[in-house]
Amino acid sequence: MQHTQCLIIGAGPAGLSAAIYTARAGMDTVVAGCEPKIAGDYDIDNYFGFPETISGRELITRGVRQAERFGALLACERVLAVHAGDDGAFHVVTDKNEYEAKAVVIAAGVARVRPGISNIADYEGKGVSYCVSCDGFFFRGRKVVVVGEGNYAANQALELTNFTKDIAIYTQGKETAMGDGFAAKLDAAGIPVSAAKIVRLSGEPAMTAAVLEDGSEVAAEGLFVAMGQASALDFAKTLGVTTRGAFIEADHEQKTNVPGVFAAGDCVGHFMQISVAVGEGAKAGRAAIAHVKELSEKAGA
Repeated sequence: MQHTQCLIIGAGPAGLSAAIYTARAGMDTVVAGCEPKIAGDYDIDNYFGFPETISGRELITRGVRQAERFGALLACERVLAVHAGDDGAFHVVTDKNEYEAKAVVIAAGVARVRPGISNIADYEGKGVSYCVSCDGFFFRGRKVVVVGEGNYAANQALELTNFTKDIAIYTQGKETAMGDGFAAKLDAAGIPVSAAKIVRLSGEPAMTAAVLEDGSEVAAEGLFVAMGQASALDFAKTLGVTTRGAFIEADHEQKTNVPGVFAAGDCVGHFMQISVAVGEGAKAGRAAIAHVKELSEKAGA
């Protein structure tokens, strides 16, 4: 377990901007995230202070160097889960490490991969869930399936073992992308992984089965969606952060309703521009600094 004062999820403009502020203030800062979508070879010509066109890749590279110059640790790691502890700290699990942080800034964008199940919306709240920490308890001892192909799906399935032993993973026809460590844990837990594709769900009034592409049915009372990588919305749901649709609710200081959790960038659903993300990241960093300082003062009182 590694300890840090502030952990930032996402290495895009919002996350790097927050890191520049927290690290410059002397806070131990970890930025967990790999190359963001913006870091591509396309042109940006509407960002303040750059009269010449700059590529997304170059802009992010400059932001990374700046954050590192102030002491931020940039870790190319995928965050799989974030849990709030009883002591006010946060336990963050990545595909490579585990961290304990006093403040968390969510700046992970809005990407969410849909599983391609035709009537999935009809069963949301009636068997379908996007959050094991939120809803796993309701499926104690029941048969459940997880849809997803990577480490995020594996981690969700392993978390479900706290509630039930009857678990299977379906990759929806995608090639399995789980690390050897997670694959070994799944094998030890007796959780099978199938490449079959679930195309629709059945049951009345709640889910009782998943129908596969070949027409066969798999009995299941719960289905947890964990396609691709965990999204900002997934972290918000786990932590009990208020959301509106696909976005996280944050106030003018980028504070969420959960003390110590801040959100910035596209995941809050404002004007989705780099300049806005950078500004929101700065405000989130400032709010995180104030939060950690308040915790330190209370501890010393």
